[in-house]
Amino acid sequence: MRHTSTTNLFIVSMAAESQSQKKTYCVVGDIMIIPNDFDLSPTKDRQINLQLNFPDVGRVFNDFIRTREVGEFCSGALAGAMTKAILAPLETIRTRMVVGVGSRNIGTSFVQVIEQQGWQGLWAGNTINMLRIIPTQAIELGTFECVKRAMTSAQEKWMDTGSPKLQIGNASLSFSLSWLSPVAVAGAAAGVVSTLACHPLEVLKDRLTVSPEVYPSLRIAVHKIFKEGGIAGLYAGLGPTLIGMLPYSTCYYFMYETIKKSYCRAQRKESLSRAEMLLVGAFSGLTASTISYPLEVARKRLMVGALQGKCPPHMVAALSEVIREEGLLGLYRGWGASCLKVMPSSGITWTFYEAWKDILLADRRHV
Repeated sequence: MRHTSTTNLFIVSMAAESQSQKKTYCVVGDIMIIPNDFDLSPTKDRQINLQLNFPDVGRVFNDFIRTREVGEFCSGALAGAMTKAILAPLETIRTRMVVGVGSRNIGTSFVQVIEQQGWQGLWAGNTINMLRIIPTQAIELGTFECVKRAMTSAQEKWMDTGSPKLQIGNASLSFSLSWLSPVAVAGAAAGVVSTLACHPLEVLKDRLTVSPEVYPSLRIAVHKIFKEGGIAGLYAGLGPTLIGMLPYSTCYYFMYETIKKSYCRAQRKESLSRAEMLLVGAFSGLTASTISYPLEVARKRLMVGALQGKCPPHMVAALSEVIREEGLLGLYRGWGASCLKVMPSSGITWTFYEAWKDILLADRRHV
């Protein structure tokens, strides 16, 4: 049997710009044969329109900055910056008294700073302090709000569907977290996250404040610390800082939220006035600072111990050293100056924070 291979030949006519002329091309199998005089240039009758649809970046960005999380983040940053600008001199005096630099008397310490460094000495390290407090307060307050909402939502869900369970063979373990306070958990998380993110700035601020003659500028401070200890030098004292931050931030946020809700419930009102926020915030800061202050003393000793030629190996050793040298009262050395700084700082921060939230989240108050 003889097989014959056939090739299909297709002739296609195409209208050119002039209706009186015809141009042809042919397709043989998979090959297109086009005459030399065939015009492939675009004409008015043959136009190719390309439309590229790009996302509306402006609208996406606008929607993003109007979210609740961004509003709370920005409110925290603005509140922290405004508070630190007002209270920088008290922060300088508090740091000097905690680490044992200069007089133990608040008034005398003010005079010493002015005599040695002039009025600008009260704002020593304020540049790094502002760079530190803006991201710290933004991250801290933003984390607090997010974790509090997430914990509250999870507890409500578990009440409806039951707590999470772990099945091990025939045994079933139920994790009931109803006893946990969302505010306390959120406060602890806020302190830990902000500390991990901004601890190097805290180290720089303390070095610039305590030893301005050794670290006269931010650039020199970064260079010296990095040269002496590398990246680890910027995280000196991180462990003690976290240990001291946990009880402080947990108590601080728990006290504020608890007092605020209790007072509003007793007065049958929806929110505090600005003056009431100032007082509640100040009292919360006072309570949290008093409880955690010995850990703050030990933390400062560890962070700046190298500057004095003696650095305790750990927090317990630092506490023992303070008690041995100054007695139990040494654990609260500088507590008065700390309260003068912490109380107005806490009150003003909450007042500014709630005020900025009212402005930035005005259209989301019903959510």
